Amino acid sequence: MPALAIKRPVAAWAAPSTQPGAAVAQRRPWAILGVRLALFAGWQSLFAAGFALSGAADPWRESAAWWLISASLANLTTIGLLAWLTHREGSSLLKLYGWNRRSWRRDLVWMGAALIVLGPLGFFPGPLLATLLFGDPTAVTPMMFQPLPAWAMVVAGVAFPTTVALSELPLYFGYAVPRLKMATRLGWPIVLVAATALALQHIALPLVFDARFMAWRFGMFLPFAIAVGWLINRRPSLLPYLMALHLLLDAQLVFLIPR
Repeated sequence: MPALAIKRPVAAWAAPSTQPGAAVAQRRPWAILGVRLALFAGWQSLFAAGFALSGAADPWRESAAWWLISASLANLTTIGLLAWLTHREGSSLLKLYGWNRRSWRRDLVWMGAALIVLGPLGFFPGPLLATLLFGDPTAVTPMMFQPLPAWAMVVAGVAFPTTVALSELPLYFGYAVPRLKMATRLGWPIVLVAATALALQHIALPLVFDARFMAWRFGMFLPFAIAVGWLINRRPSLLPYLMALHLLLDAQLVFLIPR
């Protein structure tokens, strides 16, 4: 269980200390909340730079088309960061992902009940908000998905859902939230902050400099992020099950890329 796996390391760095680097260690979970937004923008910028060097007429637009690939690289960077952080704390990435063998039956019951809520929250905000902001729920599709080579679609279809499942929820709710709760002695407000950061990162998936598009990407995920945060806060052993659900949901994105 993630909460058990991190109890000792969190207490060690959260306690008052005069040792060098203690203040940095205490600020680290706050910085973690913004790292994925920076990584998504950073990796897309590298793609844009590559397209600019190749003579593309609109390198940023070209880079946006490859966001499933650039985001996968950001996810891999996140996984590496989590592995490094947990190792420094005397734990491991596998413990962060943790699966509780003793509670799996009850966890499955929880997941079954959660899907009744998560399903509508994951589907309806997107088209409803797109209609409100653009007047057409399909107006955002060409802004998100552009044609890619067949090989890139295959890579994206495998790499993106796998890496996002192993990086996103573990970073926000497996790593950052328990440590911030320990440091601040706050509960639900920290979960809300993390859920907001999770939703906000989507404005860079892809990063399109359009205020309505950014508002849509943020708003469509916020209810789902809050619900997932509440579930993991209420029952930390649900993290690996929600990671698996995340993988299944994002595996469908590649089919939205026009051929």
